[in-house]
Amino acid sequence: MENEKQVSALDLLLRPELPDVRKELPEKRVEVKRLSGLAGSPAVFTLRGLTYRETRQVQDKPREEQAAYAVLCGCKDPDFRDKRLLDAGKGVATPLDAITARLTAGEIDELYLEIQTLTGYLRRTLAEVKNG
Repeated sequence: MENEKQVSALDLLLRPELPDVRKELPEKRVEVKRLSGLAGSPAVFTLRGLTYRETRQVQDKPREEQAAYAVLCGCKDPDFRDKRLLDAGKGVATPLDAITARLTAGEIDELYLEIQTLTGYLRRTLAEVKNG
């Protein structure tokens, strides 16, 4: 290992194959079991990690809204911004209402945990470098 050339972090960041994480975020498909049971077929959601800006927007929300807001930003499919999910007459006037009206608190929190993991939280992303 002593003869291996050390590549600088800057050289790694300059590699053309390094994705722009503002545009290419990790994704994962998960099943919401309760909804699958109600529908009689798999209720699969496609989640993605959040951008830096989206993460800060989530963190700026009141604590009680952060998980639902993260689901709004990090759930690609279904898209909770779809107007068909809204029904003002039933108290579902906003996309956040659509999330809290159709998902249990536990489901929202679990989706949030998955989104946080895809964003790089809830796991160690750095390793300490020990000097020789």
